[in-house]
Amino acid sequence: MTTLSVSGKLKAAVLGAAGYSGAELAVMLSRHPHFELSYAFASAGRAAEPFSKLYPRYQSVLDIQVEPWTDDRAETLDADVVFLALPHEVSEAVTPLLLAKGMAVFDLSGAFRLKDPALYPKYYGYEHLHTDLLQQAVYSLVEWLDQPLPQLVSVPGCYPTACSLALLPVLRAGLVADDCIPVINATSGVSGAGRKAALTTSFCEVGLNAYGFFKHRHRPEIEQNLGRKVVFTPHLGNFKRGILATSVVTLKPGVHAEQVKAAFENAYGTKPLVRLVSHSPNVADVAGTPYCDIHWQQDGEQLVVVSAIDNLLKGAAAQALQAANLKFGFAETAGLFAGVPHE
Repeated sequence: MTTLSVSGKLKAAVLGAAGYSGAELAVMLSRHPHFELSYAFASAGRAAEPFSKLYPRYQSVLDIQVEPWTDDRAETLDADVVFLALPHEVSEAVTPLLLAKGMAVFDLSGAFRLKDPALYPKYYGYEHLHTDLLQQAVYSLVEWLDQPLPQLVSVPGCYPTACSLALLPVLRAGLVADDCIPVINATSGVSGAGRKAALTTSFCEVGLNAYGFFKHRHRPEIEQNLGRKVVFTPHLGNFKRGILATSVVTLKPGVHAEQVKAAFENAYGTKPLVRLVSHSPNVADVAGTPYCDIHWQQDGEQLVVVSAIDNLLKGAAAQALQAANLKFGFAETAGLFAGVPHE
């Protein structure tokens, strides 16, 4: 189904527009040269209100009505593409309704990221009820995408994006020791926990702490991407947005610096949203942008790779829109530099 709006653009809807990632998408879509933000929805329990009331900086700029979503709305929704910035179980339930109406679905939750349904009870806390869709969905780590995007696209998580982009070049080049278990420490800003208030993610309460030892839901996603077990330890830091990931691997004997450099340059030399930088990345340099910055240092067989992204953009909304651009034949970076302003 492709029904252009009167502006000649594809009609887009965002479910979860009240949250941080959904809000980023709403703003980028409202300024996109090829998509039109036709609908914005929040959870069923909310009252309808203008987007600019939720995010006052957009008063007189983006005043689209954010409506409460109910599943029967799928029957009358006139959209070409729907972006889901929803809790995992909610996305899983809504997706079949939208697919049945012929809409392309880009899901920012974890509902369709893992191919093994047995992992969902352990890492997500529920039984997956649409296991057929797990196989249909294509995981859109865009820089490593090797197939066309179908009707259902699963957008990678924020931590897995930073960690996978950092390590895939050397793994795919065969430079990492066969028995190496990558050790990854990654720190996220508090916006990664969502907009809903909670004491543990209150800016005044957060210092710097590790959490989710061995059981974080992004661990199996990272392992699926890399094709091997990892030790992944996430941290919560006292800043608003961004992820800094430090990944350590052991290289095969005899791997020299030129091989490592070539692996990264071959992987990302033509990729517009990955920047290979000569210094250790800083989240301040990527906050508010769709870039991933990567730097590495080698000492013999030890390799440290540091990557930085904005968790709400390259780790969520911008990557979803990057994939949508590719699916519909638009320039990969179209509309990606029109996100929510940050401080």
